[in-house]
Amino acid sequence: MRGVDRKAHGDGGDGGPLRIALLVPCRNEAATVASVVEAFRASLPAARCHVFDNRSDDATAAIARQAGADVHAVALRGKGNVVRRAFADIEADVYVMVDGDATYHAAAAPALVRHLLDHGLDMVVGARVDRDPAAYRAGHRFGNRLLTRCVGLLFGDSFDDMLSGYRVFSRRYVKSFPAHAAGFEIETELAVHALQLRMPVAELPTAYGARPEGSTSKLNTWRDGVRILGTIARLFKAERPLLFFSLGAGASLLLSLLLAVPLVLTYLETGLVPRFPTAILCSALVLLAAVLLACGLILDTVTRGRIEAKRLAYLAIPTTRGAVPDVPAALGGGNRDAESAEATPGGR
Repeated sequence: MRGVDRKAHGDGGDGGPLRIALLVPCRNEAATVASVVEAFRASLPAARCHVFDNRSDDATAAIARQAGADVHAVALRGKGNVVRRAFADIEADVYVMVDGDATYHAAAAPALVRHLLDHGLDMVVGARVDRDPAAYRAGHRFGNRLLTRCVGLLFGDSFDDMLSGYRVFSRRYVKSFPAHAAGFEIETELAVHALQLRMPVAELPTAYGARPEGSTSKLNTWRDGVRILGTIARLFKAERPLLFFSLGAGASLLLSLLLAVPLVLTYLETGLVPRFPTAILCSALVLLAAVLLACGLILDTVTRGRIEAKRLAYLAIPTTRGAVPDVPAALGGGNRDAESAEATPGGR
C-alpha cells in the first residue's frame, strides 16, 4: 500500500509506509455509503477504508462491502459506541473519521492529513462551510455555536465547529482517548480530551453539503442537544471539580448570609433570636458550603492525578511529526488547496 515514509516523520517505525485509516460510522446509510467510500478512496488511495455498521436496518453493510470497504458490525447503538470500537480495533498512524451521509467534501481529506503531518498536530477538525441553505438547519447552527461557547468558557479556547463529524487524528490521540460517550455527544468529548491535555490542534474550513435525496438524518435537535449539554455538565464536574463544587459552595454560603441578615439585625436591636428554624437553616447552609468546598479540593487532587496518567499514556505513543515528502503522490494526489484554507497550527 502506498504511503508516506515513516522515518521522514520520526515516529520510530520500521521504515514501512505510513498507515492511514478511514473510519466511517454508519447507520442506515445505504443511499450514501457507496459514494462516500468511492470518493475517499479516490482522494486518499493510500488509506484503508473501514465502515462501522451500527445495527442498520437496510443494506448499508452489503453496499459498503461491495464498494471495497472493510465492514465492522457494532452492536451497541450510538455514534459514541462506534467511535470507541473503531479507536480500539483499528491500527494506523493517521486516522480520518467522517460521517457516512455524503455531506463532507472528500477532496479536502489530503489537505487535512497534510496539515496534521506538516505541523505535528494531534487533531485537525474540518470546520463546516455550508453552501446550501438546506445543509445546515438554523436550529443546529445555533445549538452548535451555543455548545461550542459553553465548552470554551469551561475548558478554555475551543473550536469554531466543535460538532463537526469530519476529523483527522494522530495515533497518539486515538490510543489515549477514553471514549465514555455513547451517542452524538462524542464530538464534545473529542474536543474536551484535546483541550484537557493541551494537545496541538487546528481547524481547516471544508465544504459542507446537504444530504442526498433518500438519506435521512439520525440527529434530533432537541434530544441530542440536551444530551450534549448533559455531557458538558458531567465533563465540567469530572474535569473541573474545584470550580464546579466551589460554585455550589458559594451559592450555599451566599444564601446563608442573605437569610442571616434579618436575624443579625434583630439580635443587635433586641438581643434575641426569635426565628430558630431560620438560624438552624443558615448554619446548615454554611456546613454544606464547607462540605462542597472540601469535595472540590479532594476531587481536584484526584483529577490532576488522572490527567497526569492520561498525559503519560499519550506521551508513551510515538508521534508522526515531520515534513511530508512528495505530498500529492503520498496522499493520493489531492489538491493542496482542496476546498480548504490554510489554518494556523498549534495549541488552540
